[in-house]
Amino acid sequence: MNLFREMTKKPWLETGAPEGPDGEVAAFDLPRSTLGLRVFLVVVTVLFTLFIVAYSDRMLIADWKAMPEPWLLWVNTAILVLASAALHWATLAARAERLADVKTGLMTGAAFSLAFITGQLFVWQTLVAEGYFADSNPANAFFYVLTALHGLHFLGGIGALGLTFAKTRRGADIAEVRQAVDLCAVYWHFLFVVWLVVFGLLLFT
Repeated sequence: MNLFREMTKKPWLETGAPEGPDGEVAAFDLPRSTLGLRVFLVVVTVLFTLFIVAYSDRMLIADWKAMPEPWLLWVNTAILVLASAALHWATLAARAERLADVKTGLMTGAAFSLAFITGQLFVWQTLVAEGYFADSNPANAFFYVLTALHGLHFLGGIGALGLTFAKTRRGADIAEVRQAVDLCAVYWHFLFVVWLVVFGLLLFT
């Protein structure tokens, strides 16, 4: 009888939560914010992958002239390492419930992130002053598009940092703060990896 019931079960019509092997209801512990971030990161990964594939294909055409790599790009990369490290430290502080250190980590990460964006703008200014305009060569256009796209995602992340810092100021529950800091750290590590891929592509091509 139980076998017949299992064979005739219509799971697509069931509205309850799925059951575990012992009959208990299995809970989905993935918060919506975490799921939303994962979906967003997948979309961003696809977006940058398409740009990188287009970059790799376009550089094979004869009119491609590679741009120089300003030394400031190396400095900006080091700043990005420090920003990611600050967010990781804030994550460890949140897990240890050291709220003061969480605030310090968030502010430090935001400061390094703003320094990175400022450094990227200085790179643009230097290249434009040397005559490397976006419309003068396909390599130039790809450089500006890729760095601008990366920078815009950083600006959005800084806004998220501000909201997380506001939670620490208004006395939010430590569990809520921990989750927000974890998401910010994941996002920063992701942007750091994306930048390494973009920078490596610009450097070695």
